[in-house]
Amino acid sequence: MNKQERREKLIRKREQSLLGGGEKRIESQHAKKKLTARERLEYFLDKNSFEEIGAFVKHRSTDFGLDKQHYLGDGVVTGYGTVNGRLVYVFSQDFTVFGGSLSETHAEKICKIMDLSMKNGAPVIGLNDSGGARIQEGVVSLGGYADIFYRNTRASGVVPQISAIMGPCAGGAVYSPAITDFIMMVEDTSYMFVTGPNVVKTVTNEEVTSEELGGASVHSTKSGVAHFTAVNEIALLDNLKKVLSYIPQNCEEQAPLVSYELTDETRSVLADVVPESVNQPYDIREVITGIIDEDSFLEVHKDFAENIVVGFARLAGRSIGIVANQPAFLAGVLDVKSSQKAARFVRFCDSFNIPLLVLEDVPGFLPGTDQEWNAIITNGAKLLYAFSEATVPRVTVITRKAYGGAYDVMNSKHIGADMNFAWPSAEIAVMGAKGAAEIIFRKEIQAAADPEQALLEKEQEYAGIFANPYRAAERGFVDEVILPEETRTKLIKAFKMLENKVDTLPKKKHGNIPL
Repeated sequence: MNKQERREKLIRKREQSLLGGGEKRIESQHAKKKLTARERLEYFLDKNSFEEIGAFVKHRSTDFGLDKQHYLGDGVVTGYGTVNGRLVYVFSQDFTVFGGSLSETHAEKICKIMDLSMKNGAPVIGLNDSGGARIQEGVVSLGGYADIFYRNTRASGVVPQISAIMGPCAGGAVYSPAITDFIMMVEDTSYMFVTGPNVVKTVTNEEVTSEELGGASVHSTKSGVAHFTAVNEIALLDNLKKVLSYIPQNCEEQAPLVSYELTDETRSVLADVVPESVNQPYDIREVITGIIDEDSFLEVHKDFAENIVVGFARLAGRSIGIVANQPAFLAGVLDVKSSQKAARFVRFCDSFNIPLLVLEDVPGFLPGTDQEWNAIITNGAKLLYAFSEATVPRVTVITRKAYGGAYDVMNSKHIGADMNFAWPSAEIAVMGAKGAAEIIFRKEIQAAADPEQALLEKEQEYAGIFANPYRAAERGFVDEVILPEETRTKLIKAFKMLENKVDTLPKKKHGNIPL
């Protein structure tokens, strides 16, 4: 028996042990940071549902001694199976074969399941663990990457695409996950970067580790590349299953609906969430928790741009996407990163028919040279564009501040929101009462015997007129002023009413979002 035959026998033996070992054996490896390519699939997919495609594929290269090194599957396991009974297409890169490097045939296998995914309308999941292009194959390997990128782009908005980074992902390899809808990373064992630490040191003389350059922590907090992180691979795969439970199979289907029996949906806990002082912060997650079905919130980009909160939830069993200003961080202002974060999430929800709920408490856009020099104008416009373009049911609840241009951007009636509610604590104005009074009544205040008292009086006068939701309600910009405890009931009815909404965009090739 030669080396190749012994290896194939070991692979078959391992597959048989996996089929008989069950999930408990894999779950017990929480302490073990990395699973094999097949163990990942075994844990992720429903038991006995995986059907492999291309198991006998070998590379075709003969240069640099490759003609003497052939392994079945060529470094990637591809196929299809089910997750909670729903079809998915998957590929799992095998780092033990040529470092998981991408060859011409490796790429062909991935492209084949992506094509099947598009034809059959089911999500495609990539479990990435690769050292990059197979250098021995040269341009053929690079062409394989381009073939994958092209399919990622064609599939975008047609079927959900999720990338799980389970090890290295470097160089050109990073651009396939970047085009997909969500990126998940494992803490301490996965990393992504265009150029590695050695190249960085050579070019810029910077000393940096792989973790510091492109680890899960960096990409979940600083760059925003990673949408989710997990302490180990088991936790990542569990979270991946959870994400799939909120989204439809493709752009033609509706988001999943979980059975729910309506009772008294009043939530008295919401009555006291917003502080009396307009400058006192509160956690918008308390509002979210009080509105949605119990324990149903799955936050996306949790540690990035924390002044806005986005994620999936269920409302009376219905899957919805939530975009909410966060007064507990930077007072909930919109800035470059929060605008990018929210715009991306809005566009995903709109692509896959997931209704949007917007919770608004925004004092405006963050001022300063840093923001202006980093293009807050075009980045803020991304969120405005995303909401304006969205055709899914859209409902807004203004909990407190809705100031200036940020009022327009946060799913206002003027940019196509279907229903807009406001709490009695809402303030809808161009700016805060104090700033407005200083501008409008500047001369009167300066001429007054007691300027401080005059400013206070004028501030109260302005607030009495504009620092409430009733002016907007008079004009129809707010559909109803509601008590906080009634919010859940009102939203359930509103989304039920909007479930058959039909809205189409003007005929065009595509819009030109300000990128």
